[in-house]
Amino acid sequence: MRSGIVEYGLVRHRLVESLRKGKVRREDVCDAHPELLRAAQHLGRPTDHACPVCDAAATREVTYVFGSKLPPGGTCPSTKAELARLERREEPVVCYAVEACTSCGFHHLVRKWQAGGRTVRRSAKRRAQ
Repeated sequence: MRSGIVEYGLVRHRLVESLRKGKVRREDVCDAHPELLRAAQHLGRPTDHACPVCDAAATREVTYVFGSKLPPGGTCPSTKAELARLERREEPVVCYAVEACTSCGFHHLVRKWQAGGRTVRRSAKRRAQ
């Protein structure tokens, strides 16, 4: 169950505009962590738009999932099926989708949402006891 999806498109647009106007340096927006770039390269899904900084063919989107009973650094699902399984967990999770360019290192939070936390149905037999 997804709830409260927050999209960060307007923030991204303003950041790119600030970069184009010279208010922000390229080094300040193209500083993706090496682990993010590795995840984007190997686990990320291609997007349908070019990098707004270097015009590379396409950026990649990586999803990170954080929650109880997951590693402290979260997990990075490699397929939609794996993400769907994490979203159906009994324990709540918070998911972050990050856009990254593996050419120049541009990165930006695309969206954030909460999932999981579903209640487990008990069988009629157990409820009767």
